[in-house]
Amino acid sequence: MLDNDLKTQLKAYLEKVVHPIELVASLDDGASSRELLSLLEDIASLSERVSLRQNGNDARKPSFAINRLGTDVSVRFAGIPMGHEFTSLVLALLQVGGHPPKVSQEVIEQVRQLEGEYVFETFMSLSCHSCPDTVQALNLMSVLNPNIKHVAIDGALFQDEVERRQVMAVPTVFLNGETFDQGRMTIEQIAARLDTGAAQRAAEKIQAKPAFDVLVVGGGPAGAAAAIYAARKGIRTGVAAERFGGQVLDTMAIENFISVPYTEGPKLATALEQHVHEYDVDVMNLQRAEQLIPADEPGGLIEVKLVGGASLKAKTVVLSTGARWRNVNVPGEQEYRNKGVTYCPHCDGPLFKGKRVAVIGGGNSGVEAAIDLAGIVGHVTLLEFDGKLRADEVLQRKLRSLSNVSVIVSAQTTEVLGDGQKVTGLAYTDRHGGGSHRVELEGIFVQIGLLPNTEWLKGAVKLSPRGEIEVDARGETSVPGVFAAGDVTTVPYKQIVIAMGEGAKASLSAFDYLIRLPVEEKEAIAA
Repeated sequence: MLDNDLKTQLKAYLEKVVHPIELVASLDDGASSRELLSLLEDIASLSERVSLRQNGNDARKPSFAINRLGTDVSVRFAGIPMGHEFTSLVLALLQVGGHPPKVSQEVIEQVRQLEGEYVFETFMSLSCHSCPDTVQALNLMSVLNPNIKHVAIDGALFQDEVERRQVMAVPTVFLNGETFDQGRMTIEQIAARLDTGAAQRAAEKIQAKPAFDVLVVGGGPAGAAAAIYAARKGIRTGVAAERFGGQVLDTMAIENFISVPYTEGPKLATALEQHVHEYDVDVMNLQRAEQLIPADEPGGLIEVKLVGGASLKAKTVVLSTGARWRNVNVPGEQEYRNKGVTYCPHCDGPLFKGKRVAVIGGGNSGVEAAIDLAGIVGHVTLLEFDGKLRADEVLQRKLRSLSNVSVIVSAQTTEVLGDGQKVTGLAYTDRHGGGSHRVELEGIFVQIGLLPNTEWLKGAVKLSPRGEIEVDARGETSVPGVFAAGDVTTVPYKQIVIAMGEGAKASLSAFDYLIRLPVEEKEAIAA
């Protein structure tokens, strides 16, 4: 099952196991069970501290548990955790085996003190780059707290259960049999959801913080770069981010980041966060800004109010709140979001194996999504509002070579259709002929670009007609002391490498602004 290189690497990791662990397999006569057994046999052969038993009685087959012998510490997988989930498997082996997790002691204690019984089920896909964070978070929680149980389920392998429970996006998490949430989640986010007093404690802690020299709002590539450049100047730097990594977390392949031929979004986001933590930066994660209050006078303190009631103050602010997937904004889209309407072909494509789907959008993202999905689903219908596709010609040639793809141009999507539980079709109007049409399908993948996260800034800084923050060549906004960078601004070409450069530039501009404040203003601020 595992090649020699992978065995060598895994053997080195398993040397970190402290407590003996047992793999308990629940198998049937199918090919997938034989494949899983081969994987487990390989793992058990690599360490004397790992044993294998094949008489598990779990109803899901193939599945297996990783148990710490003599305790109730356990993690379970239903399926064969390879692909993106192989890292989840390795971490589960180490953590059940007693290797300390790379999580703050504060979070560890918060999880250990949770009261009640929690049974989590996570439906994931081996091709999903968002799923491992959620799987790993819940696995670790089940290791830390005996009242928490978790099983990660490969949706592609358990299609009957996926359809019965109407799982149409991954990761989808159930808690005690009821839907808990969908999408990428960190251990901090999940613990905060379960710990009812966490938000108030966090708000009180934030409210007590003294003013920053530079406060960065947003934790994507632009925000990370801004924080690093500010901290290197030796000034008091803070980052308030709704989720560190931003849109990069939802990006699969990155092949144009200069000097790095290939990486993946979650890996880059982790590297960004680690780099920021190498400096004296106060990172406040899971914090969403809701209002910007400019200083009363030049050189005064700028206030950023957060959802939850807390406020932060700073001499300068760098806005880098990024962008999110743009919605079609038609009836039915929100009603059937994650019930057939989705935005990530890499994550959710395997859930639609053999089914009919549509891709809305004829740019590079839309055409790439259609090509990707064509190898999984039964048929893809690509709809483009314009009279022609806008993707690169090389992608269009590939698209035209696929027999199970149909392209409809001049198509204005008018409604997402469903039966109350899931998507059943899509309605569109022919922009040239004027006729209305319906496409019968089970899934819709929206790929029509990005929308800047600036609703909270209306009336505070000058925005473009597209809602982007207007900035000059130095990253300055219309408000003194407030700078902006990245996809949230009017700077063209929304690329990671450009966002990083703009973040660094905005931070340097903020520092330049600080050192040019009159002495009396700086003294007043310090007082």
